[in-house]
Amino acid sequence: MPSFKQRLASIDVFRALTMFLMIFVNDLWTLSAIPQWLEHTEAAEDGMGLADTVFPAFLFIVGLSIPFAIGNRWAKGASQTNILGHILVRTIALLVMGFFHVNLESYNNEAALLPKAIWEILLTISYFLIWLDYTPSLSRQKKILLQSAGIVLLAFLAIMYKGSENGERVWLKPHWWGILGLIGWSYLLSALIFLYAKGKLPVLIGALLFFTLFNIAAKAGWLQVLEPVKPYVWITGDGSSPSLTMAGIITAVLYAGLADKGKYTHCLMLLLLLGVIMLAGGFAIRPLAGISKIRATPSWVMICTGISILVFAALVWLVDRKNKQAAFAMLKPAGTSTLTAYLLPYIFYPLFPLIGVSLPALLLTGSIGIVKSLIFALLIILLTGLLEKWRIRLKI
Repeated sequence: MPSFKQRLASIDVFRALTMFLMIFVNDLWTLSAIPQWLEHTEAAEDGMGLADTVFPAFLFIVGLSIPFAIGNRWAKGASQTNILGHILVRTIALLVMGFFHVNLESYNNEAALLPKAIWEILLTISYFLIWLDYTPSLSRQKKILLQSAGIVLLAFLAIMYKGSENGERVWLKPHWWGILGLIGWSYLLSALIFLYAKGKLPVLIGALLFFTLFNIAAKAGWLQVLEPVKPYVWITGDGSSPSLTMAGIITAVLYAGLADKGKYTHCLMLLLLLGVIMLAGGFAIRPLAGISKIRATPSWVMICTGISILVFAALVWLVDRKNKQAAFAMLKPAGTSTLTAYLLPYIFYPLFPLIGVSLPALLLTGSIGIVKSLIFALLIILLTGLLEKWRIRLKI
């Protein structure tokens, strides 16, 4: 099995670029009159825009990171039970954040005692209190006090929540778990498979084939017999999300195995071949259900996997082999404090209307609006870097 001892700068750069794009495309809702190819395609459409490639790329990166994270713990002598505990704690954190975030969409401003903007800002503050990367110089008592304050605040916000669904008042409920929740479920399944397979490639490939076939079967209507249990037990995204994460794991295992032997040229050629095969396979299976992120179709999964593999191969060559990571220095905080960068907009979006800040229509329209969203994403990342220097960053 590969050693997984070397941390790849290319993965951090890939993560940083993806988070930059995620913040950018998430800001597109503030704009009007922008090209359709930047946005998500509608559920009924057969196609995909730039926004439809960002989340799958992040799931793929989660998979890329798993072998190196777990391999590093194996190298330090951590037991399987210890690593399992870390996986579960991380999963629970992602599920909790995703659960609360998805309920923002159905928040009822009229029925709730707290305005949505206040509830959203306090929610984000509670995340920072609970999961902040506290400095070792802080006493254990103070850390527990601050984390407890975050938990109490989160519980208070849960009690105060009022939502609406189909004209009826509802409380907090899972819905679709949100972006962070989907990442959490995919991480849990994929990390457990890698942990107990101990990195054995045939088992990992078997898991990828299972999730892929499950996704195909779900979209082909072959799993109708399982509909009664679907609300209670199901694979997230009809198998699409863990497929992307498992593809990332396999890519990392293949890379590390060849890199350990110094076969970098062979590695790059293999990655290019795999990327092209996945792209071709995605277009070949397109007639089954079309290309759609919202419907999580097999074609979308395979095409996005192919794109992610090719981008990773390019970054391995540029960053790891040609040592050009300095070119991405400005975006680095998005790769090292990724969760912090993702959550900061959840403070600024509700804060602006509260303090009476609004942008002129010129900055929210067309090409100028796109530039505004790019600048916003960059400013969020620069702020993330500043907070990182002050050790204000989330760690799960």
